[in-house]
Amino acid sequence: MKRSDRLVEMTNYLIEHPMDLISLPFFSETYGAAKSSISEDLAIINRIFQEDGIGYLASVSGAAGGVKYVPKVSEESSQKFITGLCEQLEDPARILPGGYLFMSDILGNPDTVRNIGRLFASRFADLNIDSIVTVATKGIPLAYAVATFLNVPVIIVRRDPKVTEGSTVSINYVSGSSKKIQTMVLSKRSLKPNENVCIIDDFMKAGGTINGMKSLLEEFNANVKAIGVLAEAEDEEEERVVDEYTSLVQIKNVDDNNKQIEVIKGNYFHN
Repeated sequence: MKRSDRLVEMTNYLIEHPMDLISLPFFSETYGAAKSSISEDLAIINRIFQEDGIGYLASVSGAAGGVKYVPKVSEESSQKFITGLCEQLEDPARILPGGYLFMSDILGNPDTVRNIGRLFASRFADLNIDSIVTVATKGIPLAYAVATFLNVPVIIVRRDPKVTEGSTVSINYVSGSSKKIQTMVLSKRSLKPNENVCIIDDFMKAGGTINGMKSLLEEFNANVKAIGVLAEAEDEEEERVVDEYTSLVQIKNVDDNNKQIEVIKGNYFHN
């Protein structure tokens, strides 16, 4: 195989298998090249990844060592994307009755969702995450996007038990915004004890739902290593019940009467 062909195939394989430790002998046997040539190829790929601001190759020494692609987004690219997201959300046409915002088009755009997933994965790549947890339903696309870059499974917390889930664990929690008692359930087979999990959601106001997920995960002895939300709402009347989280944007004000929306960057760059 020509070196140019090998570089393309190796690059594609690494991107398709993020966070997977891949041994040099695997590449050597797959592409019929000496380990020294493979090492040179990996050095080239690593340089290009870093120059393009999409990540880097982490090397692990020893008999069981190898390399793995770690997705990392450059700050310049992150700033540009989140600024664009704020501008999108400030469109007055998004205002719905009751002061809510229409966001379904963003959550339904594959390219946008993929970039959101890349940003969260970039932030949480060093936390040894075992699985991504979200609550049905709007957070599901974001959870899968993050999971794709971290190469881990997605676990969906539901409001009602499903017969296909088998035995479940359920808890009651207080919704932060409506102050109503609600229920969420999770299959007993979903998590192993002491797993490191990352909670992903599309929107957070007071944080009651996320706090409920944290309480549910305690029943599984899971370690909540990170919380990521696409958008958080600023509400001086509501006491925030979740402190440690990462948000991409913050909706500061929705003025239904004057048809104005103020959206700023979240705390992504401050964590």
